[in-house]
Amino acid sequence: MSELRQRQVPPTSSSPSSKPPKSKAPRRSSHARSSIGILDIIRVLVTLVVASCGLSYYMTGESVLWGYRPWFTRWPLLVRYIQGPLALTPAQLALYNGTDASLPIYLAVNGTIFDVSANPHVYGPGGGYSFFAGRDATRAFVTGCFQEDLTHDLTGVEEMYIPLESEEDRALGSGERKNRRAQDVRDAWAKVHRQVAHWENFFRNHKKYFEVGRVVGLEELPTEKRELCRAAAQQRPKKRQGK
Repeated sequence: MSELRQRQVPPTSSSPSSKPPKSKAPRRSSHARSSIGILDIIRVLVTLVVASCGLSYYMTGESVLWGYRPWFTRWPLLVRYIQGPLALTPAQLALYNGTDASLPIYLAVNGTIFDVSANPHVYGPGGGYSFFAGRDATRAFVTGCFQEDLTHDLTGVEEMYIPLESEEDRALGSGERKNRRAQDVRDAWAKVHRQVAHWENFFRNHKKYFEVGRVVGLEELPTEKRELCRAAAQQRPKKRQGK
């Protein structure tokens, strides 16, 4: 018993080096933080795009892009782009006047052919402008005479923009009258070209119509100087005295 009392149990002190390591909280990597941030941005952008498209359709009733429609979303235009531009003679173009339901409706301005099939009630049979379908009627677009001038031939059409001869013109010498006449003709043709370009751009930039090709062989057709139709003749300007 005495031996048992004299024995001392060695202290169980642990050295600082034997302390259990402290547990460290896991840290998020910078990559994880950046991934979450990018996803948040993507969600916001998608939400804004969807909201904008929905509002656009609500406001316009037909478009999710506020009236803008990329050309490649229009199936007929995409097909024509893949197939390439057409080259039709006047006789071939005449087949595309809307009487054959299996064919598109074409018209031409200044030799450029446009597909106007999207408006059959206007350019198809019985439509208000059906006489334009299947032909190049550039002259009628300039003069506004839809019965007499359904032709591509612009010979003499500049007369509608040349002022009527005045007393002052008749008092000029022959040389000066000739120069004035030449200037009037140049100015008149400039107005004709602007009018033709206006209608070309009207069909080219229209959201429903598109360009499909060119009319070939127009230069081989006979031309003639025809009298101005009544409506065009009435539009001729009058020169003021002293101008």
